Amino acid sequence: MKSPPFLSPCLSWKRAVGVFFLPFVLSAFAPRFKQEENLMRGRAHPPQPRVSAAPPSPLPNSLSLSTSFPSPAPSRFNWSHLTPLELKNRSVGLGTASTGRGKPHFTLEGHKFLIFGGSIHYFRVPREYWRDRLLKLKACGFNTVTTYVPWNLHEPERGKFDFSGNLDLEAFVLMAAEIGLWVILRPGPYICSEMDLGGLPSWLLRDPRLLLRTTNKGFTEAVEKYFDHLIPRVIPLQYRQGGPVIAVQVENEYGSFNKDKTYMPYLHKALLGRGIVELLLTSDGEKNVLSGHTKGVLAAINLQKVHKNTFSQLREVQRDKPLLVMEYWVGWFDRWGDKHHVKDAKEVERAVSEFIKYEISFNVYMFHGGTNFGFMNGATYFGKHTGIVTSYDYDAVLTEAGDYTEKYFKLQKLFESVSATPLPQVPKLTPKAVYPPMRPSLYLPLWDALSYLNEPVRSHQPVNMENLPINNGSGQSYGLVLYEKSICSGGRLCAHAHDMAQVFLDETMIGILNENNKDLHIPELRDCRYLRILVENQGRVNFSWQIQNEQKGITGSVSINNSSLEGFTIYSLEMKMSFFERLRSATWKPVPESHRGPAFYRGTLKAGPSPKDTFLSLLNWNYGFVFINGRNLGRYWNIGPQKTLYLPGVWLHPEDNEVILFEKMLSGSDIKSTDKPML
Repeated sequence: MKSPPFLSPCLSWKRAVGVFFLPFVLSAFAPRFKQEENLMRGRAHPPQPRVSAAPPSPLPNSLSLSTSFPSPAPSRFNWSHLTPLELKNRSVGLGTASTGRGKPHFTLEGHKFLIFGGSIHYFRVPREYWRDRLLKLKACGFNTVTTYVPWNLHEPERGKFDFSGNLDLEAFVLMAAEIGLWVILRPGPYICSEMDLGGLPSWLLRDPRLLLRTTNKGFTEAVEKYFDHLIPRVIPLQYRQGGPVIAVQVENEYGSFNKDKTYMPYLHKALLGRGIVELLLTSDGEKNVLSGHTKGVLAAINLQKVHKNTFSQLREVQRDKPLLVMEYWVGWFDRWGDKHHVKDAKEVERAVSEFIKYEISFNVYMFHGGTNFGFMNGATYFGKHTGIVTSYDYDAVLTEAGDYTEKYFKLQKLFESVSATPLPQVPKLTPKAVYPPMRPSLYLPLWDALSYLNEPVRSHQPVNMENLPINNGSGQSYGLVLYEKSICSGGRLCAHAHDMAQVFLDETMIGILNENNKDLHIPELRDCRYLRILVENQGRVNFSWQIQNEQKGITGSVSINNSSLEGFTIYSLEMKMSFFERLRSATWKPVPESHRGPAFYRGTLKAGPSPKDTFLSLLNWNYGFVFINGRNLGRYWNIGPQKTLYLPGVWLHPEDNEVILFEKMLSGSDIKSTDKPML
């Protein structure tokens, strides 16, 4: 499809200005003289002399790829002429070819090329830090950045699109080009990425007839409208249009879902028909390549470890194509109540050495993970629903706060040993600060805050979160829902609540409902009381067929002694910034010594004249969310493993900053900060 008229001139203007200033920006990429000390809680690796040595030794036999691929001649790679700035005359883009020996490889504008990719998700990183993270990617020796594009964030309500601020995809891609990086886009529509519903908008769940990730009419109509807004923004960013996008991924890991054989060809056609001309690829686990492969699309794989049969399915699908590891997992995500995952830096170094030795293109997932700010986290379901933590540190090459790690310096040293040109200078660390401890001075019980919410919904029966008649018919995506009903007798309460529900009589909690506990006893009542059920969405499952059944809130009826209750007042607690603006006019009370039950707590963080990054420690609080100047930092929970929340300095005002905690269980005391995370 053609771009809307208002888009192309704007993008052309951006690109023209960007190209004009690029030489000045890149002049900073001078050869390094001496790495700064203390870049990574200690000494950085000193620069290594460049010698004409062979690539690193192969892995032990159990991990070696030599049984499948001949070892290439030792060489150094020189791609200085293959950057977004240097390649002016463009025609063929990223392609594939074979040498005389029959070994396939990638080409860029006809030149042999290897993808050294690293994943950074623009929506998980404060916009003010995009440049810092991209410069660190370039300085490490990577030539490509990859990113998902989250549908649920870009179309939060049906027909309402947002590509502004931290969601300005075009600005992120153009910045990557300015720094000298190629871009691989992964626009979904499903992306997984440990995001709520795998990046699909929750309003798709309103219609029980709509089947996710299939050619079901309801789903494809929504995809078409989304692509009609997204793809015209991508068209001018493509390689052959002068942009940095060299490849676009079709969906994500569909081989493990595999519900509809016509779905992937449909998406392939949808992208081509809207003007995507660059290389198209799929990405699947090594055991699902066959079921996820689409004719006419390059197949790539995702993997955690390298072994001799890693590429067997891939070779079966496309023997005449170069190998691409679209996700090499250098770490892993964490879940509430689980352990913090780490991966040895030497193992990562060995695997990447193998990729380079056998000329296998790869993408490191994640180079920089960032943060699941707000409510964007997903969940897993393996017999039990478990939410993903707020931090998306992932034990990545850069930390959640963008700091260097042992993995960074090992990979940088490796890339330097095979590069014919010097790597750029390593950027300085982002400074951290420890601020004075603060103790909230004011609080507001949830029940006193209800009048500051939007008008409640009155309903004969409970309504699940997604089907509430709010947000222009798109329902509620995130946060909590409060169901309220007057009752005059006790007995056995039954309700299906997702994910976790606190049950109250008036303001006193009497129990918890969840997927494993669907009933509780209500004591006999002398007088009529308010039954209140506060339900939290702890993150929709982001992987597997379970995504079809991820409606939140109360699903179905509520009964006492098998008699259905009717006549509910339903409050939506989306925790948007506009709500906190209204809440400032409420009558807050002095904080008591202890308060049990859901409440808001307000205090002040004094950041001084030059705010810096920090990590909030809430070790004596229990379970809730933190809001800084109205921004939702994310969830804290004393079951761990995460013990601190990353607070970007760019989100702080000089001097005083409003801190509001929504604590669900029991008040704590002070809130501390630290310059080191506890994950």
